[in-house]
Amino acid sequence: MTRYGMAIDVRRCMGCNACTVACKVANDVPEGVFWTRVLTRGGDAPDAPAGENPAVSMSYYTLGCQHCENPACVKVCPVGATYRDEATGIVRQDYDKCIGCRMCMSACPYTGVRSFNWEEPGYAMDFALGDADIAPHQKHVVEKCTFCYQRIARGETPACMDLCPARARFWGDLDDPESEVSQAIKGREYQHLLPEQGTSPSVYYLV
Repeated sequence: MTRYGMAIDVRRCMGCNACTVACKVANDVPEGVFWTRVLTRGGDAPDAPAGENPAVSMSYYTLGCQHCENPACVKVCPVGATYRDEATGIVRQDYDKCIGCRMCMSACPYTGVRSFNWEEPGYAMDFALGDADIAPHQKHVVEKCTFCYQRIARGETPACMDLCPARARFWGDLDDPESEVSQAIKGREYQHLLPEQGTSPSVYYLV
């Protein structure tokens, strides 16, 4: 049994969107859809600081599925298409079971981490990108970050880990005190998104 999780160092993240691109390519995410996004904590626009010179502040938060230990989405799915894999702790989607009711999207407190394919998925390229063993994208299903489950099954790390130039991301088994993610969290102040929702996310933001 493993409980995979990720830590993201907000002080290192420079909002370059390399993780967004890596995710999109590795999982051949359909055109117009992003499983991970970079949000600016600062002014009213992306890459805009809050405050007035010289007292300004700005930081970046990369947002994707939080792979919660107590996921609200799983509780409301009427057909079991959204489920938490007990062997890895990863919250997954079974496209073949999904009936497109979007209850999981309504229940999830983290706005925008899921997408719904209203039409047959389209792509910028006329050939498939990314890993050969990803689940085929389908019409009328909900999708989201999978922690690159296909890579985890091969003993690799999620694609967003490999491309981060600032080395702001840490990955591993949260139940293993010697794992990279556990060591990153140890002794550091961190935040969970919307802790009051009681979902117990597996993504930690180091601040």
